[in-house]
Amino acid sequence: MFDVALLSVPLMAAVVGWLTNWLAIQMSFYPVQFIGVGLIGWQGVIPRKAEKMAHICIDRTLRQFGDLNAVYQRLEPQRIVEQVISQVTPRMDEYIDEVMYEIQPVLWDNLPLFVRNRIYQWAREQLPSRVEELVEDFGDDLDELVDLKALLSRELEKHPDMMNRIFQQAGAVELQSVINRGAVIGGILGALLVPLWTRYPEPWLLPLGGFVVGFVTNWIAINLIFAPLRPRRILFWKVQGLFLRRQPEISDVWARLVAEELITVEKVADAMINGSHGDRTRAIIQKHLRPLLDNSVIMKLTAQVTVGMTGYTELKKAMNQKAVLATRDVFSDPAFNRERAPVVAEVLSGQMKALKPDEFQDILRPAFREEEVQLMIVGGIFGALAGLLQFVSLNYLNF
Repeated sequence: MFDVALLSVPLMAAVVGWLTNWLAIQMSFYPVQFIGVGLIGWQGVIPRKAEKMAHICIDRTLRQFGDLNAVYQRLEPQRIVEQVISQVTPRMDEYIDEVMYEIQPVLWDNLPLFVRNRIYQWAREQLPSRVEELVEDFGDDLDELVDLKALLSRELEKHPDMMNRIFQQAGAVELQSVINRGAVIGGILGALLVPLWTRYPEPWLLPLGGFVVGFVTNWIAINLIFAPLRPRRILFWKVQGLFLRRQPEISDVWARLVAEELITVEKVADAMINGSHGDRTRAIIQKHLRPLLDNSVIMKLTAQVTVGMTGYTELKKAMNQKAVLATRDVFSDPAFNRERAPVVAEVLSGQMKALKPDEFQDILRPAFREEEVQLMIVGGIFGALAGLLQFVSLNYLNF
């Protein structure tokens, strides 16, 4: 009976090591939203630090690549021109009708059909050159027109589980390995407790030992993810931080999810129009739309005669507003966003893979460093409770 009791010490420690590592992993991911009252409560480390990690990641990758303008060039601006023309041309007559019915509905209804057709034709003829110049202008200033950090912050607020999915999809095997190694480490630490317990069977020893097991296994679990920075050979094993070893896979998963859900063509276009630099974006649109009316003497005279100078100014304002709405429609096309996403993903992934191990670690490590002591203390408390339970059980068995 006594031998069985001694055997239960390392076995319980192994269970504690497994459970505390499992708990540390779960507390890293969940809950996605804060649960608690005031300062008392918890939110998963990763979703709580998702914005910070995303900002660091984008800063690092774009800094190495150049800027958002360089990414834009990889998107093939000519393909964007083709998308705009293909989406707008079939609806050009409709857009013009909507503008005119908003400004001068009676006049537009009574305008001779050949004049209206001439207006439609002129707009369709001018569209390709206007769009090409507009897209080129945007490409030159995109980095100043889009507040990428604000875009990421807004989207991660909507999708706080994004970083969870990145870690879980890219590192499922490694995370399970961390949990399993907790059992091995806990068992070894528990075995070290056996001679101490045999010599000093004090009531506090097993709870204290349980705290140490829980604390240390959580500490080891967190460090297994990030250290060592570079591969090292220990006897027959080649070791490196588990997520550092998976840098290529994590880079691919991160880049794919970001390109498909965060930095899509649609969301970048929306950030340009409705973001902090929206006024400048609309000014660029206005600059390239103005020639649709002003470059044709016939169009300009027809418009001024039919609607007057004041109405002509209102017409141009209405055209600008319609162009902004049309831009939103053009880039909300799901097929186009899916087609362009792999291009963005390839850029981001390539730059993340090119980061040095210490740079890659700096994307992830700071978030955990701020919380790891809490995770280790929670593991220690859990281990202490298990040690107390074991002490009670051993005394009962001895009795």
